[in-house]
Amino acid sequence: MTRQDHPTAETVYMNIRKDFPRISLATVYRNLSLLADIGEIRKISTPDGPDRFDARIDPHVHFHCSRCGCVIDLDMEDISYLDETAGKAFAGKIEGHSILFHGLCPNCMNLNTEAS
Repeated sequence: MTRQDHPTAETVYMNIRKDFPRISLATVYRNLSLLADIGEIRKISTPDGPDRFDARIDPHVHFHCSRCGCVIDLDMEDISYLDETAGKAFAGKIEGHSILFHGLCPNCMNLNTEAS
């Protein structure tokens, strides 16, 4: 809950092992999946890497760096109107959305600039 970096299950596992050395990676995966299923955390699937987890469950969007793989919260204006807009084009019931922007993060952009 104190993390801001959207860790993978493996990262959570490596950190938890410091306090619970006998815990298994499977237990961490199982518990993260359970927490995501009951809405206590959010699971973020990325196109080219492992799932990430986010303790922040309020509506917000994410950015995924295609070079380093980091996942960052984007603080931007409210886009909840997208649910209503999508609902107008859909016979079912829209209950929410998940948006993941892709590109280069500021650190990777700086590396590009320095390499030029």
